[in-house]
Order: sequence, then structure tokens, then C-alpha cells
Amino acid sequence: MSFRLARPAFNSFRASSIIAKQLPIPISTRLFTTTSSKMTVHIFETEDQFKEAIAKNDVVIIDAFATWCGPCKAIAPQIAKWAESEDFKDKVYFGKFDVDHLPELAQELGIRAMPTFLFFKNGEKVDEFLGANPPQILNLLKKHSSEESAE
Repeated sequence: MSFRLARPAFNSFRASSIIAKQLPIPISTRLFTTTSSKMTVHIFETEDQFKEAIAKNDVVIIDAFATWCGPCKAIAPQIAKWAESEDFKDKVYFGKFDVDHLPELAQELGIRAMPTFLFFKNGEKVDEFLGANPPQILNLLKKHSSEESAE
């Protein structure tokens, strides 16, 4: 017993793939996005960017992450969501840096695990949290953003 692909089905598949290749699709069209158009979590590429953010903003949360870190990848969308929420949008400056890209900064800040979240107020480090625990991070965000508004 032999199996043969029916000619009409093969021809219709071939024709549809040729038509699909000929459809004019603009190169700029993207079906996905990696960050929102209004980026609210700032990525530090240099130590100077980090120091400038700490100096210019009253309340700052820094996410020290690594690209290979699973928990870092898991918590990143939640951090971005908080950065865009009305509760923290105008009260807290959200920043992050890759510890492998800026190892001197990671050493200076005493990063020993990823992710590490550092909280700064008026240029001074006031809190630190290690790990990807959303309820704990949210509690610290609420604590430090509400203290700022109470002052």
C-alpha cells in the first residue's frame, strides 16, 4: 500500500505560500514589543547614569539583575507594571542595571544575589531586598513612597 499526497491539496498549499510571500508587509511592522513605548523602568548603561538618577530623584528603586537569572526575568514584568501604576508613577523612580555589564557598580553596592532591590531616598540607601518576592517588594515600595508623600 502506498501513500500519495493528493495533488490538489499540495498545489493549494504551494499557491497560498507563494501569495503569502508576495503580500506587502511594511518592515517596521512588529507583532510584539519588548518594552512599552513610554519606558518607565530606566536601564543604566553606565555608573554615571546610576549616580545621576540617585542624585536627581527623591525616591529610587534599583533592580540589580543578570540576563541569565530566572527569578530576575520572572519579576521584571511586575516591576514594569508597578512603574506604570498610578500609585508609584510620579513618586518613585524605577531603574535597573545588569550586574555583569557593570560589575564595579555591583561590587560597590554590595550585590551578592540576583535580583537585589535597593531603595534610595534623597541620595541615601535606606533599604535592600534580595529575591523575587512580589509581596515583599510591593510592601517596601508602599512604605518608601508613602513616607515621601507624608514628609
